[in-house]
Amino acid sequence: MGWFNEVMPAEKARALSPVTLAFVGDAAESLFVRERLVRSADRKPGELQKLAAEEVSAKGQAKRFAAAEKLFTEEERSIFLRGRNAKKATKSKHATVAEYNLSTGFEAVLGFLYLTGQHARIAQLLTAEDV
Repeated sequence: MGWFNEVMPAEKARALSPVTLAFVGDAAESLFVRERLVRSADRKPGELQKLAAEEVSAKGQAKRFAAAEKLFTEEERSIFLRGRNAKKATKSKHATVAEYNLSTGFEAVLGFLYLTGQHARIAQLLTAEDV
């Protein structure tokens, strides 16, 4: 159990590939969204899955990024750019290349924040609203 809640030093997290950070960030966002949906109303699992999939998709993440971008620190912006510009092994079936690149960059930021224990910051970015 020792590794599960262990905070990774920022230097070590920064050294990870941006696609690896995005891998973790996608899972962190998925858990955040699923928990919010479960807490908001008593729904059937199929409905929860459909709602979560809409949000945790390249299109949904690109929209969420647009709202959160204005809150980024310089470090977060740097991580985002690395993720956005990274070579990806896969392509999105339901999003444009631009949306997919934005979502990967955003996921990389979320992954970095998760690994470094900045869970409140994740919540702040995921609940940002367009202004």
